[in-house]
Amino acid sequence: MVETQLIAAGLVNDVLRGANLTRLLQECWQKHPALSQQQKGAIQDFSYGVLRHYGQLTEILAHLLTRKTPDNNIYYLLLIGLYQLLYSKSPAYTVTNQIVTASRALGNNKKIQGLVNAVLRSFIRNKASLIAKAAEKEIGFYSHPQWWINKLRIQYPHDFDAILATDNKHPPMTLRVNQRKTSIAAYQQLLATHGMETQLIWPGALLLKNPVGVDKLPGFYDGLVSVQDAGAQRAAELLDVHSGMHVLDACAAPGGKSAHLLELADVSLTILDNDENRLTQVRQNLSRLQLRAAQIICGDAATPDTWWNGKSFDRILADVPCSASGVVSRHPDIKWLRRESDLKKFAADQYAILNALWQILTRNGKLLYVTCSIFHEENELQIAQFMQQHPDAHLLTLSDPMIPDGQLLPDMYHDGFFYVLLQKR
Repeated sequence: MVETQLIAAGLVNDVLRGANLTRLLQECWQKHPALSQQQKGAIQDFSYGVLRHYGQLTEILAHLLTRKTPDNNIYYLLLIGLYQLLYSKSPAYTVTNQIVTASRALGNNKKIQGLVNAVLRSFIRNKASLIAKAAEKEIGFYSHPQWWINKLRIQYPHDFDAILATDNKHPPMTLRVNQRKTSIAAYQQLLATHGMETQLIWPGALLLKNPVGVDKLPGFYDGLVSVQDAGAQRAAELLDVHSGMHVLDACAAPGGKSAHLLELADVSLTILDNDENRLTQVRQNLSRLQLRAAQIICGDAATPDTWWNGKSFDRILADVPCSASGVVSRHPDIKWLRRESDLKKFAADQYAILNALWQILTRNGKLLYVTCSIFHEENELQIAQFMQQHPDAHLLTLSDPMIPDGQLLPDMYHDGFFYVLLQKR
């Protein structure tokens, strides 16, 4: 356990210096091949948990550290300890002893060990008052950067509290049944025979009551099912594809939406992404599902002249790079890595992609613009600007009455997404 706490503290340190947590964890497993599944689970829990509640934890620690802040290693180790004391079921004395013991590995300094011990014991004694003090600041109450809180309050005055609360919860695990191989009802029954309770929360989207590893899902490796957020599953449905169409999935990796399109209809699908490593994931997903795309291309969606063969597309799915502000419950590092100034760059990149893809869409064809963002700059403001400059763009009504205005806010059932369907007139 001591090793896992030290590793997690190092990961949090690296994230807050600008690194991506998902990538760090992948590198961690390669660097420490002897880690057991239990140890990996603990490292993930500690690192995700601290980042999920980082605002609250740092505010609490600020009240506990009366002397000069210790070095980063000790600081983040203390955050791991506070997270465990607040959110795990481990006995307080066990957590304290483990964190103190872990601090020895950072240098056998009795003063440091004494400080760690004093801080954690002080928290245990004054837990309620420290939580209350932390909540006096919005960063401590919401565990989001202040600029993020301010922006959501302006853009979603009636929903921002719920959005921020959802961000700090564990995300749901939702399944997409491959209806080329089985029916939703049949697979739901198959899950029931394995003791897994589900809820149909959208056409085709099964919410798993208790998340499990994919190796526990019956028929996963035979292509019966995929793990995909319910909100993300709307993309393929909303694009309105029919057999025989020439379709492009731009910015496609890791390929969940591509696979869904191929499950829905016999289309000629071109899969595009600018990251060859991530396209490997796409190929693996399609192979598992026994699906085949017409083409898989490594290229930049903003520069079609470098990869396009000249044949216009009937449908284009433009799932553009964005702030990922709608998927924070899955990636809590995002809220601490993003800066408000990033939104302007994302918006510029999104517009370049949207404008380029519009040129290769056939007349009367449809383009679905998608982000996993909830910020207006990347969504409705982006589309308003695009339509102002493209008089041949016609805004279509979405076929899903659950998202009439295109903005799907994150909640206990799904992540946050923005959808707009445009037709070229």
